[in-house]
Amino acid sequence: MLRARGSARYLLIAAFCLAAATACGSAAAPGASSPGSTAPKVSLDITVSGGNGAPTKHWTLTCDPAGGSHPDAAAACATLLSAKAPFAPAPKGIACPMIMVGAKTAVVKGTYFGQRIDTTFTEGGCNLARWAKIGQIFN
Repeated sequence: MLRARGSARYLLIAAFCLAAATACGSAAAPGASSPGSTAPKVSLDITVSGGNGAPTKHWTLTCDPAGGSHPDAAAACATLLSAKAPFAPAPKGIACPMIMVGAKTAVVKGTYFGQRIDTTFTEGGCNLARWAKIGQIFN
């Protein structure tokens, strides 16, 4: 008889936990994606300044699925998603080319597959290889 009561108590606790989890999961948290929609895996805010009096450009870019205000989001996402470690910093202790291709600077903030991004790219010097890797998204 004691075992029956103990088992019933565990079943009651399990039923209560299940009911609580179901009730808590029924309302979406603010900012959560609704069922059937997928949150983008990449969400970036890009500001490009051209220097030499060129106007500053500002875009948003989301990838997987592609979107945002970027003029060619699909191509920018293809470039970004095919690049290996696109936001890795320039390696330390390397010889940098003293070549400044242009005067452009790009500030990128947001998230990339859950990783927080807050970095600046310049079109030349030690950042030349970084710019060449994903520079298409800045045009």
